[in-house]
Amino acid sequence: MIRIDLKPILFRLLRGVPMPLIAIMVGLAAGLLVWGVLEQIQSEQLARIFGQELESRLDQRARESLMRFDQYLSQYAAATRLVAHHRRLAEYPAPRAWKPGETFAPRHHADTKPRWLPDYLERDGLLPPSQVLLVDAAGEVRELYTRDQSPLPADLARGVEPHLRHDREVRTVLTTLDNQPFLVVTSAIEDRQGEPIGSLVVLVPLDERFLLASQRGLLAPDSAIALVNADDQRILVSMDPSWLTIGSPLSQWRHDYQVTSQSLLGYEGSDLNLLFTTLVSYASMERMSRHVGIFERRQRGIAALVFITTFTLVIYLVSARLNKVMRRLSGFARRALEIEDPGFSQGANQLILLEDWVQQFTQLVLRAREETSRRHEIEMRESEALKAAVMEAALDAIVTLDRHGRVRELNPTTERIFGYGREQVLGQSFSRLLLAGSARANFYALLREARRAQRQRREPQTRSELLARRADGGLVPLEVSVVPIELEDELFYTLYLHDITQRRARDREIRSLAGFASESPIPMLRVSPGGRLLYANRASEPLLATWTAEGASALPSAWLVQAREALSAGHQREAEFHAGDRIYSSLFFPVSELGYVNVYARDITAVRRAEQELRRHQAELVHVCRLSTMGEVATGMAHELNQPLAAISNYASGCGRRLRGGNAEPEELAQAMDRIGTQARRAGEIIKRLRALVGKQAPVRARVDLNDLLAEVSAFAEFEIAKAGLSVELDLAEEAISVLVDRVQIEQVLLNLIRNALDALEEVPIERRRLALRARTENGWALALVEDSGPGIAPEVMARLFDPFFTTKINGMGMGLPISQTILDNHGGKLSVSSEVGAGTCFQVRLPLSRTAGEA
Repeated sequence: MIRIDLKPILFRLLRGVPMPLIAIMVGLAAGLLVWGVLEQIQSEQLARIFGQELESRLDQRARESLMRFDQYLSQYAAATRLVAHHRRLAEYPAPRAWKPGETFAPRHHADTKPRWLPDYLERDGLLPPSQVLLVDAAGEVRELYTRDQSPLPADLARGVEPHLRHDREVRTVLTTLDNQPFLVVTSAIEDRQGEPIGSLVVLVPLDERFLLASQRGLLAPDSAIALVNADDQRILVSMDPSWLTIGSPLSQWRHDYQVTSQSLLGYEGSDLNLLFTTLVSYASMERMSRHVGIFERRQRGIAALVFITTFTLVIYLVSARLNKVMRRLSGFARRALEIEDPGFSQGANQLILLEDWVQQFTQLVLRAREETSRRHEIEMRESEALKAAVMEAALDAIVTLDRHGRVRELNPTTERIFGYGREQVLGQSFSRLLLAGSARANFYALLREARRAQRQRREPQTRSELLARRADGGLVPLEVSVVPIELEDELFYTLYLHDITQRRARDREIRSLAGFASESPIPMLRVSPGGRLLYANRASEPLLATWTAEGASALPSAWLVQAREALSAGHQREAEFHAGDRIYSSLFFPVSELGYVNVYARDITAVRRAEQELRRHQAELVHVCRLSTMGEVATGMAHELNQPLAAISNYASGCGRRLRGGNAEPEELAQAMDRIGTQARRAGEIIKRLRALVGKQAPVRARVDLNDLLAEVSAFAEFEIAKAGLSVELDLAEEAISVLVDRVQIEQVLLNLIRNALDALEEVPIERRRLALRARTENGWALALVEDSGPGIAPEVMARLFDPFFTTKINGMGMGLPISQTILDNHGGKLSVSSEVGAGTCFQVRLPLSRTAGEA
C-alpha cells in the first residue's frame, strides 16, 4: 500500500499565498460551515420547540375553554341555589297546600314572571332559562314559568325523574329532553321552618348561544368549541352550526383542525357521556409556522453573514498584525541577535483581541447571571405561594418546630383542631402547650428517632399515636408523623397531625359488632348448604354437645332440611326442634349471595313447660268454676230430676192399684211400664249431663252442632228461666253449624252467659223481660248470641268487664267472664259484648267453623 503525505504538498501550495488571503479563505470556510451546521441544528430545534409551544398553547386554550364552560355551569348552580333559598320561595304559600296523590293542573306563568322567582338567573351574563319549574316531593310539576313561550319538554310532562333531583343539595345534570341536550339544575326548596317542600328545576337548552355565552367573548378567532357524544363521536352542539354541522362525526374535522377533547366530569346523575371539544385551524398554525420559519432563516442568514464578515475581518486583521509582528521579530532577530530568519509566516500575539473578547464575554455572563437570579427568585416565590396554598387547604394539622421544640409555623387546620389562635401558639413549646402529660415522653422519643434516621440516611419510623390537649381542656387523639429538615445548619421538624377521634370510634364499634355473636346468650350458628358448621358461638356448646351425644357429627337432618329450604326459597323460616330434653325455637336466615344460612336457636323449654303448667291450672280453675256454677243451678236440676221420678211413682202406683183390683189389662200395664222406662231414661240423661258437666276430665275436642249446644244449655237452665217468669226465644239455624270444640267447656261458657242474663233481668219488671238464644254463621265463623232486655251495662263497668275478680254482684266471684274469655281464646274464638243502657245487652260467642272431618 502506497502512502502519500499531503502536508508537504499543502505547505508548498500555500507558501506563495499571502497570509491575509489565507485568513479570508479560512473565515469564509468557517462561516459557511457554521451556517450549515446551525441551519440543520437550529431548524430541528426550532421545529421541536415550536411544536411543543404550540401543543402547550393548544392544551392551555382547551383547558381555559373548559374552565370557562365549567364556571358558567357553576354560576347556574349558584344562581339556582340562591333562588331556592330566597325568602320569596320560602314564604310562597302554594307548596304548603300541595297534597300527595291529588289531581291538579300545573300553573303556567307565560309572560309575567311569578312573584316567587327573583332575577338571579338573569345576572352575571347568564342566558335566561327556557323553563323554571316548581315540583313537589313526588317530582310532579306544580308551577311552570316560560320566558319565550317554549313548551315544556314531553319527557317532563309526567314529572321530574328522581335522578334529576336531590333531597338536600344542588344537582347539575346534562341530559336530553325530547332528543335535545339540556342543562338541568335542581335544588331542594324548604319552608321557613327548614322542612323540605319540593324542588326548584331550571332548564337551559345547550345550543350555540349557550356555548358562546360560556366563553365570555374570550375565544380566539381561529378556534371553535363543541359538545361531542363520547359514545358515537358525533357533534351534539356547536358554537356555529352553519359550518360546524350538528351530527357530523368528529373524525371529519381532524384533517383541517387540531382537535382536543376533554371529559365533562362531576355532573352526578347525567345520562349524557359528553366530551368538551376545542378545534383550532391547522391553516392558522401552518401560516404561523411558515412565517416563523422565514423569519428564522432570514435572521440566521443575517447572523451568518455578519459572522462570516466579522470572522473574516478579524482573522484578516489578526493575520495582518501577526505578519507585521513576525516581520519585526524576524528583522530584529537578524539585526540584533544575528539569528537566521526562522521562516515563520505567522505569529501569535492575540492579547489585545483576547482582552476585548473577554470583556464582552464577562458582560454577557454577568447579564445571564442576573437574569438567572431573577428567574430563580420568581420560581421561589411561586413555589412558596403553592406551598402556602397546600398548607391552607390541608385537612390535617401541619406544625413546624425548631430544634428546641418551639412552634415556628402552623396552618389553619391546627387552629381549628386545638382551639388556639395563631399568635397564642407561635414561639410556645409544642409539647407543653398542646400535648397531654402522658404523651410528652413518647413525643420526645419520636423527635430523637427522626434525627437519628436522618443522620443514618434511612427511612424514619416516626409515626405514632399521641393524646393532645385542646384549649378548652378536652383531649383529642392524634396520629403524629415527624419529618426532620436541616436548612443552613439549622434543624427543623415538620409535624403532620391527623385527628383519629372518628377512626377510634369506628374501631370500637367494629370490635363491638365483631364480638356481638360470641357475646350473645342464645345459640348462633352458620351452616353451609351441605350441613357443615362454619361457625358456632359459645352459647351453642350445649346444643352441639347434645348433637354429639345423639351421634350427629354435623347439623341434624331435620335442621338441615329447614336450612336448605330457607336458602332455596330466599326467605327466613322458623321451626321448633327437640334436642335431648330441651326445646329450641330456631330461625333460619339465608344469606343467598354468600351461600350460607345463619341459624338463631332460642331455648324455649321453660316457656313450653310454663305453658303446660298454665293450661293445667286453667283446667283446674275451669273445673272449680264449673262446680260453682252447678252448685248455683242445683235447685233447678233437682226440680228437673223430680219430674221424671214423680211420673215413675205415679205410673207404678196406678199399675199396683189395677193389679190389686183385678181389672188390669196386659196391654195397659205394658204401656204403663213403657212410660216408667221412658221417665227413668230421662232421669238418667239428667244425671249423665250433670256428671259430664261437673266431672273433672281432660279436654277433648270434637265436632258438634252449635244448635245442639244452645238447645242443651237452654234445657240445663230451664228451671231458672221458668222461675224468672219468662220463656226463652230459641232462634237456631236451619242447617247444622259444625264447630270443633270441647263440648263441656263451651256449654260452661254459654251457661255462664245465660245465668248473667237472668241476673240482669231480675232488675226489670216481668213484662219487660226477654231472653233470646241465637245461632248464626258469618264469613267462616260460627256465632252464638245471648240477648237480654235488662238494664244494660254502664260504660265504667264495660271498661272492666273482663278483668279478673271484678263483679257487680253481692255474692259474685268475678271469674265467670275472664274464664269464659280464656276458654274461647284457647279455641281460637272470641267473646265480645255490646250493650245499651236501659235497652239490654248482647254477648257474642265467635268460634271458627269446622269444615273437614280431618280437623277432629
